[in-house]
Amino acid sequence: MNRPQIAVSNIVFKPENQEILKGITFSVNKGERIIITGPSGGGKSTLLKIIASLVNPTEGIVEYNGENVLSGDILAYRQKVSYFFQNATLFDQTVRDNVAFPYNIRDEEFDEANCVKLLKRVKLDESYLDKPIKELSGGEKQRIALVRNLLYRPEVLLLDEVTSSLDSENKEIIYAILDELNTENDITILSVTHDEREIAKADRMLTIVNGELEDSQ
Repeated sequence: MNRPQIAVSNIVFKPENQEILKGITFSVNKGERIIITGPSGGGKSTLLKIIASLVNPTEGIVEYNGENVLSGDILAYRQKVSYFFQNATLFDQTVRDNVAFPYNIRDEEFDEANCVKLLKRVKLDESYLDKPIKELSGGEKQRIALVRNLLYRPEVLLLDEVTSSLDSENKEIIYAILDELNTENDITILSVTHDEREIAKADRMLTIVNGELEDSQ
């Protein structure tokens, strides 16, 4: 039997005696596309952040290819398992500052050609490289953030309501690239979403209610 790519075991998150997650356990195989859904405030986003190693659980472990994430190299893990925020967080002055960042932290030269190729895949041209961040629309910021996450292709994408604030045109652009990443590149995708289009594409759906895993389909 193949080992799961991600194994979440008995995850409890209980800050200041408020139990947000109550013993969540499930596993994810490579290439799966999984939706995490449920009522607001149920702990979905917290769970995704724990899987991303942005938040530490009170109890339980997350394993990646059989190894405890917290016992290993967190920076290396985050390069393989990429977390994509609901609202794009861009920094500094220009688009170039943002898309050069993944190269800078690896002490590598910025690959402009690869970046332009990805920009075009999300319907932006190379002129965007030198655009000030303050001039971008919300949809453009979201697409730039996705390009930044994909310059070094991750093995897993964790998506937290990434299309919820986008108009229909921007949603279609994001849908298309996610479909390609999953079906053609076998990238595993875990999405917190209520978007019917994303749900329809899922292999499985996990429902979390009041911090508990209620259903798995």
